[in-house]
Amino acid sequence: MKVFTLKKRKDFLKAAKGYKVVTNGLVLQAALSFPIPQKSCCFVGYTTSKKIGKANIRNFVRRRLRAVVQKIMPDSALFGVNYVLIGRHNTAELNFDYLCKKTKNAVVEINQQILEKEKKYVKKTDDIAD
Repeated sequence: MKVFTLKKRKDFLKAAKGYKVVTNGLVLQAALSFPIPQKSCCFVGYTTSKKIGKANIRNFVRRRLRAVVQKIMPDSALFGVNYVLIGRHNTAELNFDYLCKKTKNAVVEINQQILEKEKKYVKKTDDIAD
């Protein structure tokens, strides 16, 4: 699956209103993307605030998050979902393998939340049709 980068503010805001998982090294937010893309892909955005540190530390954290996404998302991401990774105060100091493991767990957890919600929605529409 291809991974594209989110660029528009409205996509980040939509993800902020969607699903959320907080881990030791990052915060992961997700929302369904509409319209659903034609190709098998997902979108990922990266955010770091000034609370993390100066510009060089924020850039380092974003580079780290990009590397984690390249390693994990092609296998774990759901089709047609926008993900936003938010760096935290300790993201720069964490071991890279540990950060990858935590990110993978967060992606699996958020995917379960999305699938449960979708399953409920499909059940409601089936009940209406009967």
